[in-house]
Amino acid sequence: MLKRLISIKFLSALTLSTLLIGCATTKTTDPDTIVNTSLVSVEQPASTYLSEASKSSLPEKRDRYLLLAAHAYINDGNYSSASNILVSMQKSMVKVPTIQAEHIYLNARIVEKVQNKQAALSLLQYPPHWQLPRWQMATYHQYKARLYKSLQQPIDQIRQLSLLSNYLPKTESTQVNDVIWKVLQPLQEETIQTFMREPANPVFSGWLQLAYIAKHYAIEPTQLVRYLGEWQRNNPHHPGAMKLPTDLEKALNAKPFRPQNIAVLLPLTGPRAAVAEPIKMGILASYMAEFDNDVTVHFIDSQIGVQPAYQQATDIGADFIIGPLLPNEVEELQRANQAKEQLIPQLYLNQLEQFEPKKNQFYFSLSPAQEASDAARKMFADGIKLPLLLTSNDAIGKRMAESFNQTWLSLTENNAEIHYFDRGDQMKLTVQEALGVKDSQARIARMKEILGSKLEADFRSRQDIDAIYMISASQDLSLLKAFLDVNFSVFAEPVALYTSSRGRLEKESNQSAQELNKVMISDIPWLMQNSNETRMVESLWGTWNNSQKRLYVMGYDALELVNRLAQMQAFPGYQLNGRSGALSVQPNGLIDRQLTWGKYQQGQLTPL
Repeated sequence: MLKRLISIKFLSALTLSTLLIGCATTKTTDPDTIVNTSLVSVEQPASTYLSEASKSSLPEKRDRYLLLAAHAYINDGNYSSASNILVSMQKSMVKVPTIQAEHIYLNARIVEKVQNKQAALSLLQYPPHWQLPRWQMATYHQYKARLYKSLQQPIDQIRQLSLLSNYLPKTESTQVNDVIWKVLQPLQEETIQTFMREPANPVFSGWLQLAYIAKHYAIEPTQLVRYLGEWQRNNPHHPGAMKLPTDLEKALNAKPFRPQNIAVLLPLTGPRAAVAEPIKMGILASYMAEFDNDVTVHFIDSQIGVQPAYQQATDIGADFIIGPLLPNEVEELQRANQAKEQLIPQLYLNQLEQFEPKKNQFYFSLSPAQEASDAARKMFADGIKLPLLLTSNDAIGKRMAESFNQTWLSLTENNAEIHYFDRGDQMKLTVQEALGVKDSQARIARMKEILGSKLEADFRSRQDIDAIYMISASQDLSLLKAFLDVNFSVFAEPVALYTSSRGRLEKESNQSAQELNKVMISDIPWLMQNSNETRMVESLWGTWNNSQKRLYVMGYDALELVNRLAQMQAFPGYQLNGRSGALSVQPNGLIDRQLTWGKYQQGQLTPL
């Protein structure tokens, strides 16, 4: 019977049995049974251990029984009784590292439940000179890894998991290695590079070095093989050197796209040409910056019909296709190509809600629903527990709210609370209902009827929510924020305010930005700060609004993705830090975007 740390699933029953990490269940005992003092097993109720402790004349044996009693209480959820035992025994407790370490561990378990995980981590510190049994060190690092995971601190989680693997049988440590690699996948190169030199923990630094090589050289298989070979020679005993992660082996074997003749299908004429123009300019800018003269790019007008445009691309010998752009064109072309087994590799510039994934077919868009999903992940990482969504009552608002809720449900197993508003006076009423202000005002009115109209009382808004995500067009966001400001009770703690790029104002003045102070907003990295490139675009196309600039950036990234798509799909941890976000490829070919965040402060939008 063993200690259970529910949130970490990678230790198998065999591993746990080998380590003997403790117990979470109890059983009754016969009066003649010798009660075991080993801390690795909690087999009796707390009362049995307390009885044995009272009879023991040996201090260490007494302390062991008291610790076992406290542990039994913790298993039963009786944290108060467990804490009383630990406090009462502390002054006379023997100075034996195993006893002292278990005392710290059990205190941390209690603090996690009655206070918070950060407080438990602060308490859970063993001096490095203590000589402890393997099972106790494994428990220590496993528990710390779980706490760091809950606190969204992946680097520290990986550090603890790499230490944990030192105390596991070699046959079982591969499960820990798989968890380490999975945690490393979403981290960006810059983050990994910051932490990958740590001589005191060579297993940890080795994992980070391997992840950096995999991400940095994934596009160049020859370079990837070279640097992986160097890493393996320098780390011959590292778990990752003995067996490379499966997806990294796939990336090594994936053949990158190296097209020489790229066709771009866009509506170059007709009513949607104005939408396609910034994308075309972005593709041309990327071509001039990233590609040599051996690669040719052809622009084909999809206004003639998407199937004739595709046939034209085939006729000119295109070995990669970008586009089409419009949803109906994407759907039509997919239907037409459904029966074909061999398709030209293609990056669609839109995505459908339902489609059948096919080899070498990819989908890239500036999806508002995807942005809302990214916001849910951001808020979860920020430690938000109960978000409230105030969403415009239109098709885009509903899609974004649904996408946010699906992601939030997958992260927390709870639905987000959503309130839809209409423009005008209805917006104010929706805000008051969502914040519980209408109920508070109704209670005050009833009290005045009973006690007289001279009764003075301030309304109270609800205090259970800790964040609000505003899904709104830019023309409504300032008014929505103003309604929130006036309807928050003076008694309520301020909550975090988030919004999407839909709410970003065009040509923000200091005064308009002041109205959005303290609001956090997601957007593409390229629009979060000025650069030579943003100034160049502004000088060339000064009439473009933010939406057109985002399309320009989408075109730039689309061409830059072409040579990377095969490796990105084979290796989920490979991200391209594009101008439109940190880009990765899902197994079904969808390009996932992780946006950057800024915050309005003192009339300025400042990147976070």
